[in-house]
Amino acid sequence: MKNRTVKPIFLVSACLTGLCTRYDGKTKPDASCLHFLQDKIVIPVCPEQLGGLPTPRSPADIINGDGYDVLHGNARIHTENGEDVSQAFIHGAKQVLQLAKLQAVDGICLKARSPSCGISGTIGVTAALLKEHGYPLHEF
Repeated sequence: MKNRTVKPIFLVSACLTGLCTRYDGKTKPDASCLHFLQDKIVIPVCPEQLGGLPTPRSPADIINGDGYDVLHGNARIHTENGEDVSQAFIHGAKQVLQLAKLQAVDGICLKARSPSCGISGTIGVTAALLKEHGYPLHEF
């Protein structure tokens, strides 16, 4: 069901909006993303925080696959210290999907080169789950 507002509703990786949600606790707003969103209702989300990970946190990477593989139990996500954080990434992705459904979003803007949100290159866990459910994704 589409939203009842005049403006389209978009979920957006919180770090792209300037919130301090990046793994290193810093901010890195994306001007082109903010320009794209200027006429839209914006709901910032951070799948890693929604999955229960702290900020700041150790950088993490997908091992032996991509986000689809992680979702289906065929790959893992490990921090640079070797900690397996796969379940937190999966839980966060499911939380973002739930928000997308509840808000009947028109699209989702995601952070490039992220093990959660990346679309091009190695697709992240959240991006893969959202893509499986047919949401329009935009990468910044």
